[in-house]
Amino acid sequence: MAEHTLSILTPSVNNLSARIFVRAAGLEFEEKDVWGKKDEPDFVAKDPALLTPMLEEGGLPKGSLWESCAIMQYICNRDGLDQFYPSDPGRRAMVDSAMFYMIGTVYPLVARATYPKLGFPQYAGEAATSDASDEVKAQAQKDAEAALAEPLEAFHKHFLSDSKFVGGGDGPSIADIRWAATLEFLRAVDYDLPQWAEDYMKAVEEALGDAYSEPAADVRGFVASVKQPA
Repeated sequence: MAEHTLSILTPSVNNLSARIFVRAAGLEFEEKDVWGKKDEPDFVAKDPALLTPMLEEGGLPKGSLWESCAIMQYICNRDGLDQFYPSDPGRRAMVDSAMFYMIGTVYPLVARATYPKLGFPQYAGEAATSDASDEVKAQAQKDAEAALAEPLEAFHKHFLSDSKFVGGGDGPSIADIRWAATLEFLRAVDYDLPQWAEDYMKAVEEALGDAYSEPAADVRGFVASVKQPA
């Protein structure tokens, strides 16, 4: 087994974050695509939450770890990768805040706006999983898409007002990787990203090169496939 084994789903932007990171960090890794296999006993034993990406690595107390941000934070802490996760408490706080803002506020809106188009199941309690009419479900999707403008602008004003990347470094932090990867899904609904966001995503990809572009091609190919007319 490679030093790091990532169980992934190639169409997922959550998985894309970790896939970009291991490449950008120059780590030895193996990827296992577990599409349709997350209910197999071996996977469930390692990952009872059934979440990807899942990292398997010898230094982990349980041998495995899920959640993309936690995976990136763990490896940065272990290896002292300050270029991705600054050790200065203030700068690190900005990186953490940006990631938590993505996970807690922005990603739920991205999921509600894009998952119906992408064909992904949504979460219990959402309009999309209820007995609501198709009209109500369609309106919920539109409402989520419209609601994205405010948190996107808040991210821009707060985290990028005086620096190119989150945390003030010369290159992308793990928060930048998480944000840029996530925004890829908005292409599925032809979301009109503001110019600063287009420039930001381009800057992250250019800074990371093939480490970003190569795994991002999987997500982009999937998004393009679901946009093809039936």
